[in-house]
Amino acid sequence: MISPTNASRHSRAPARLQQAEAPAPRTTTPFTPPTGARSISCVIPCFNEAANLRHLLPLLEDILWATHMRWEIIVVDDGSTDDTAAVAEAWCELSGFRCISLSRNFGKEAALTAGLAAATGDAVVLLDGDLQHSPQLIHTMVAQWVAGAEVVYAVREERSDESRFKQIGSRLFYSLVNSSDRFAVPKDAGDFRLMDRKVVDALMSLPERSRFMKGLYAWVGFRAVALPYTPAPRAEGHSTFNARRLVRLAIDGLTAFTTWPLRMVSVVGLLLALPAFGYGAFVAIDHLLFGNAVSGWTTIVVSLMFFIGIQMISTGIVGEYIARIYEEVKGRPLYVVREERGTGIETGKP
Repeated sequence: MISPTNASRHSRAPARLQQAEAPAPRTTTPFTPPTGARSISCVIPCFNEAANLRHLLPLLEDILWATHMRWEIIVVDDGSTDDTAAVAEAWCELSGFRCISLSRNFGKEAALTAGLAAATGDAVVLLDGDLQHSPQLIHTMVAQWVAGAEVVYAVREERSDESRFKQIGSRLFYSLVNSSDRFAVPKDAGDFRLMDRKVVDALMSLPERSRFMKGLYAWVGFRAVALPYTPAPRAEGHSTFNARRLVRLAIDGLTAFTTWPLRMVSVVGLLLALPAFGYGAFVAIDHLLFGNAVSGWTTIVVSLMFFIGIQMISTGIVGEYIARIYEEVKGRPLYVVREERGTGIETGKP
């Protein structure tokens, strides 16, 4: 879906967009990328982002033309209930735009994977559709890529706009997920990044279905450069990524890339078993040598309740890992595509 190398810049707005939603008419002819020029794909996962797409797509088109590269924009509609798909499909009347509509809401990780699978550029940029990821940073990312970086990822400079609970939870999560010394997930780095084609191919070669993308980015490695940025406020609407989804994502990340919860169960069991065994031996010896009656029924009941609680928590932790195994064994696809729009310029196929 790369924009053509022999076509002029779009001189009209998509016919299906209302005039108020359309970009300004083009009055200049842009630099035409030479045959064989590098190409770049932009993947935008969206869930109910119609209002923001009306601002983002024309802005992103201008920025990509300015890179003097061949380009494509892929909007992945993750089962939106507003007119996100309609806005994206209207832009598909123009070359370089493509819309992939999933059959339902599969989640951001699945939408990102669908976009990466469709992207054909030499470099792929992932960014959100809410305009918090400034498209202007793409110029800096491309410059770092041309200079030799294989991954350029944006890192939040500060988190003062987040609640205290989220800040503490974020610090705790990264300290736990990075407890392994094999690789580290960059703190405060999100999905906003540019990746070389070889990095995208490595990600798509991973067969797992429970995908925690931030961990996968770090796991595949490659030469990476951090790019500090401050996210802008959402242009329109409000985020649907609530505390429940954050907790679920954190659990997915911890179980996908660490085994310390399982080891913690073993350590806690050992720490509890040793004093329990010692106390049991003391009571038995005391009774045999001195004839003291065994007492303390309240203590016994409380201790039983405590140990049963520990066992249930331990079983739950083991169950989380078994659930991941069950999901992988079923082998269901990560997402289902309902419809695709847009024409592949180079291949002439949709």
